[in-house]
Amino acid sequence: MKPNWLPGVSFEKTRYRILNAALLLAITASWSCSDHGESASAEAAASESIAPILLFNGKGTSRGDVAAFETILNDAHLDYAVLSSSRLNGMSPAQLRQHRLLIIPGGNFIDIGNGLTPGAAANVRNAVHEGLNYLGICAGAFLAGDLRDNGLNLTSGVAFGFYSAETRGIRKTALTIASPGAGTLDQYCEDGPQLTGWGAIVGKYPDGTPAIVEGASGRGWVILAGVHPEAPDNWRRGMVFTTPASDDNAYAGTLIRAALNRTALPHY
Repeated sequence: MKPNWLPGVSFEKTRYRILNAALLLAITASWSCSDHGESASAEAAASESIAPILLFNGKGTSRGDVAAFETILNDAHLDYAVLSSSRLNGMSPAQLRQHRLLIIPGGNFIDIGNGLTPGAAANVRNAVHEGLNYLGICAGAFLAGDLRDNGLNLTSGVAFGFYSAETRGIRKTALTIASPGAGTLDQYCEDGPQLTGWGAIVGKYPDGTPAIVEGASGRGWVILAGVHPEAPDNWRRGMVFTTPASDDNAYAGTLIRAALNRTALPHY
């Protein structure tokens, strides 16, 4: 005698439903076990689709500088998503323009450029020309120029050289940066560019060359800095600063918001 598994339902139908349910559970389990990477990528893509800020953390970036920017962004309660080289290489201008600001932090600008495809560099340039804003710090400022190694050329053909301290063998130092909007701040500099030849000058190095510049690149707003206002206090060891890291970090927040909102800062 066949047991009556469900009232009013035959054994064959009950067994069929049970087998279907078991198959569905097995398929669901296989998705959740075997597709962790794809699921994480989908979640990351969903997060990035609504984040106004993209923080590049790909090949060549300084992990310490990425972390410093994350601290600034979190303290300012600004929503952001991190972006690897491979993800950036796969994004179209339209996908980039879903966001409002791309931040490329410090690191090795040659390695950053080599980690991008020529197509990716062109896509970033096109996205900026069509309205994506850009903040480049140190290596990110170098990369914004007209570099041979997949430079973004947001500067109409202008390339940047190193600040004069580099020629004197000084790689890391505290520099007093003068700005009509922020007065003077001692800021951390490490192998940074001087930004002569493009944009309005927002901040000057002690020798008078541009340390921070801003300007339009197509419909996008671009801010470039050769120094590191986002640098945490522990980067200052062995150097003398007359202004606290908290003041510099607050200025980093000012640069981020200005780039995000296309706000022109006071300039010379």
